[in-house]
Amino acid sequence: MTAPSDDELAAARRLFAGPCEFVAGAATREAIPGPGLPEVAFVGRSNAGKSSLINALTDRASLARVSHTPGRTRQINFFRLGGKLMLVDLPGYGYAHASKALTAQWQRLIFDYLRGRPNLARVFVLVDARRGLLDVDREAMGLLDKAAVSYLVVLTKMDKLSPAERGEARTRTGFGLKGHAAAYPDVLATSSLKSEGLDALRCHIAALAGAGGFGL
Repeated sequence: MTAPSDDELAAARRLFAGPCEFVAGAATREAIPGPGLPEVAFVGRSNAGKSSLINALTDRASLARVSHTPGRTRQINFFRLGGKLMLVDLPGYGYAHASKALTAQWQRLIFDYLRGRPNLARVFVLVDARRGLLDVDREAMGLLDKAAVSYLVVLTKMDKLSPAERGEARTRTGFGLKGHAAAYPDVLATSSLKSEGLDALRCHIAALAGAGGFGL
């Protein structure tokens, strides 16, 4: 992915330094707000670092709830960023101790959101760099392929890897994207703890907001 210019970086930082308000939480299809602003959504396995990444991107300690208990997020949460973009926090998937009925309910809720969402610019699939792509991630990617929703894989917790392991993680993940029609042809590597890769992700998101969510 091309490094952002100084102007792009400044614009992205201004966007993320602006107000970010909680708009709605939807636990059912009927509660999902109607389409409006361009949206970017975050999804990933339980404990992949999704809430930590959202908080780090917006430089807010508790915008998205961080929990050490997997599977705590059971609704879709909407946050308005700078009056220009909606950040959408989707429920985590792959929690081993969730009942089959609850897992199916989450999957239905996520799919109900994804399909027919014309203002959804991109989905960011968060993958713990230490684990790599697992079967549940591939299932989620298959769901996004089926819904024809563009998505970008974001590796999290890169600070937990050695320099050699980092390169291997990106290579393996990139190889795993082959055959997925809706996947963005690149991988972003991040660390919420060390603030690594956050500016690149902010710039990517800001460009989507400026383009109305399309064309990248």
